[in-house]
Amino acid sequence: MSKGFLTSIALAVLIGLSAPAARSQEPKDLRWGTPPVGSAGHKAMVTLAAVLNREMPKYRISVLPHAGAILTVKAFATNELEGFYGSDIAFRELVTDTNRFKGFKARIQRMPVQSFWAHTLEVGYAVHVRNKDKIRKWGDLAGKRVFTGPLPFDTRAQAERGLNALGVKFTYVNIDLATVGSQLESGAIDAMAIYTASESAPPPWLAEASLAADWAVLNPSPEEIAELGKKGIPLVAVSPKAFKRDVHGDKVLEMPFFYGFDVGLNVPADDVYTMLNVIEKNAAELAKTDPGFTQVAQDMPGLQKRGVQSSWDLVPIHPGLARWMREKGVWDAKWDSKIAKD
Repeated sequence: MSKGFLTSIALAVLIGLSAPAARSQEPKDLRWGTPPVGSAGHKAMVTLAAVLNREMPKYRISVLPHAGAILTVKAFATNELEGFYGSDIAFRELVTDTNRFKGFKARIQRMPVQSFWAHTLEVGYAVHVRNKDKIRKWGDLAGKRVFTGPLPFDTRAQAERGLNALGVKFTYVNIDLATVGSQLESGAIDAMAIYTASESAPPPWLAEASLAADWAVLNPSPEEIAELGKKGIPLVAVSPKAFKRDVHGDKVLEMPFFYGFDVGLNVPADDVYTMLNVIEKNAAELAKTDPGFTQVAQDMPGLQKRGVQSSWDLVPIHPGLARWMREKGVWDAKWDSKIAKD
C-alpha cells in the first residue's frame, strides 16, 4: 500500500472526526423581532445586535422588523422568534387576555420572559403650530382627528391610555408613518402622538415628520396632570433639546413605560448573564450610537430594577437576569418565586 494512499486515509479520518466539532462551533442563530424600520425599537436593536454579534461570537443575531412590538411578543410565544421586544404594557395585556392580546392566550406555546430592560419610552402629543392657541390641553382633543400611532404599537396603547383616563373621546386616524408630517400639515389630522426613548431620543419617523410640518408640543393642563396622577399615570418632563428643533414650548410632558429586548430559556442563564455584562461594558458606545441607551449608560442596574418592578407579577424573570441583578445588589427577594424554570 503506498505512502500517499495511507496519508489520504489518515487525512480523511481526521476530517471526519473534526466535522462534528466544527459544526458544534457554528454560531447559534437568534432571530430577534423588532417594530418596523423607522421606529425607536428597530434602531435600538440594530445598534445592540452589532455589539452582541461582535462580543458574543457563539450567537448570530438577525434583526427582523415586524409591524409592531406586540407581534414580536406573539411570534416568540408561538416559537417563531428567539428574541422579542417586550413592554410592561404588552405583558399586562397578554396576561389579562385583553385589548391587542384578546383571545391569544390559547395559542401560547411558551411564555415570554423578561431578560433585559433597555429603556423607557415616553409618550406625549403635538399639534400643528398654527393650532397651538386653539388646542391648548389634552381635553381639547375631544372630537378631533388624532394619530396615536400604528395600530399594533405599544406607544399607541400608552398614548390612548392617557386620553382614556381623562375621558377624552377622539377619532383615531390610521396613517403610514412616512406620511404623518404631511397629514398634519394638510390638516387631515389635528394631532399626533410623539415619543422619545430614554427621555432623549425621538424615533426616526418623527424626525422625518418634522421636515414636513412645524409642530408644537401639546402638554396636559395642571388639572389633567393631577387627574392622570390619581389614575396611576405618571409624567416626565423631557427637554425640548431632545427633539433638535423648536417644539414651541419650554418642556415636553410625556407618559413613560418600560421596554426591553428579551430572550427566553432558549438562551441559557450563563449566556444571558454574559450578555448583560457585555451590554454594561459597552454601554457608553451604545448610548453614543443611539441615545435610546442613555439610561443604560447612566444606571443599568437601576434601570433593570425599575423594569422588573413594572412586570415581576406579569411574566417570569430570566435566571440570568436574576443572577446579574443579585450581583449588582438590586434584586428583591420577593421576586424569587418569579424566576423562570425549564
